[in-house]
Amino acid sequence: MSRSGYYDARSGKVSNREARDSLLRPKVSAVFEASRGTNGSPRVAHELGVSGETVSKKKVAALMREEHLVAREKKRFKATTDSKHTDPIAPNLLARDFSAAEKNQAWVTDVTAIWTRTGWLFLAVMLDLYSRRVVGWATAATNDRFLALDALRAAIGTRRPPRGGVHHSDRGSPFASADYRAELERFGFVASMSRKGDCWDNAVAESFFSTLKTELIGRTVYENHATGPTPLATTPMASSIRPGAIPTSDTEAPSSLN
Repeated sequence: MSRSGYYDARSGKVSNREARDSLLRPKVSAVFEASRGTNGSPRVAHELGVSGETVSKKKVAALMREEHLVAREKKRFKATTDSKHTDPIAPNLLARDFSAAEKNQAWVTDVTAIWTRTGWLFLAVMLDLYSRRVVGWATAATNDRFLALDALRAAIGTRRPPRGGVHHSDRGSPFASADYRAELERFGFVASMSRKGDCWDNAVAESFFSTLKTELIGRTVYENHATGPTPLATTPMASSIRPGAIPTSDTEAPSSLN
């Protein structure tokens, strides 16, 4: 501390630095809020400079820390459907009719990508249209037929469904692969697939992922693949994802798609 700063502190006076900081704080906050929380200290410092307020990035960063202003990471997008293949495509048996009279009558599946600091983590889920519960799920660093098969086998192991149930997916290569089709045939599923590029044909799965990312993941950025799945399996909102928490009795009540 400088000699003048020491005596200012002893006398209760506000230093020039503190006075300047008190003027800068609302300006920094205003620029940050105007960006909807997406600007970090370099962008905030630049915007202040444009408006005639000369301030260093270091100073802005310090003030943002004091005000607990943390920039949101930009949303990342990862395509999860690869329909450019020559494998057979099943007809769209659901035709957007997502009602079900009983459990295991129809399942829908899909894959989404979750960003972590070590790369994309892919989450595959299987939902029962009767209860809209997740009956099987799996995660992996790659979006391939092995991930899809893991989710399918998890659901089969949990529910042990009777033969004849409808299995609906998009027309991506994992679901159209020979291995996946063989597994569906082995357990007596009737395959159904969405039309090309039509997400509404699998609206229940799309709605689930939207809710998952809005209410559970939110602005969270997981450190790595190992930490990514943990919140998905332990938070109250996602408790039904855990295989052990999925009810298998006939008392399940159907729910509607909002």
